[in-house]
Amino acid sequence: MAHQATPVRRARLGRTFGPEPTAVSGAVLLLPGGDEISGRRPSPLLATASVRGLGRRLARAGRGEGLVTHVVHYRCRGWNGSEANLARDAAWAADEVVRRYGDVPVCLAGIGMGGRAGLRAGGHEAVNSVLALAPWLPEEDVAASPEPVKQLVGRQVLIVHGTNDGRTDPELSFRLAARAKKANREVCRFEVHADGHGLSQYRDEVLALAEDFVMGALFGRAVSRPVRDAFAAPPPLGLRMPLAVGFSPSRR
Repeated sequence: MAHQATPVRRARLGRTFGPEPTAVSGAVLLLPGGDEISGRRPSPLLATASVRGLGRRLARAGRGEGLVTHVVHYRCRGWNGSEANLARDAAWAADEVVRRYGDVPVCLAGIGMGGRAGLRAGGHEAVNSVLALAPWLPEEDVAASPEPVKQLVGRQVLIVHGTNDGRTDPELSFRLAARAKKANREVCRFEVHADGHGLSQYRDEVLALAEDFVMGALFGRAVSRPVRDAFAAPPPLGLRMPLAVGFSPSRR
């Protein structure tokens, strides 16, 4: 009896949040978290759950602009060292957006390990912006090359991190942001005081900040004063910008 070939795993895009616009003029690719090492395929339900609130918020905000928002379903959960599987899947997803919708700007919006994937894949020619929420980044090792940042030149980059994050070290995202800022002025980072990895204590403010940034990056909307100040401020001020209670993109 012949053995059946093992099916090749492929990344895929989830269904759009809300109705797909008639004319697409921008795309957000949501990159869920993952593991440092794993060959297991992620659960589609769990992956969607981790970014559902962000996806709904952005889809609603950008509906009139022609925004599509998709979750990226990875081939496997793990980054897996030099394979950088999640970053490769993010780059594939950007290719898929171009294939489906043409030459539209793309924002990579990742959480945890998905944040690292977005930052790493940010050099894709279709990507104009990266949103990294509580990104997982490797410990700095003198024997290993530092996490690259040159691919972010020409992109708008926003990193958001809780100061009490016990799973992904906020100091590592600050250091990466500081290196990226030297190569690209369009980098800023907000700190959510006393919040943890899930950024749940100030969830409304984090989602409002994400909306403000993404709508500005993709469609040229005027962003709020705190975001403008964060981009304009020299390090470390613009990389340790506190996210104020009650933040709203309507307060410009």
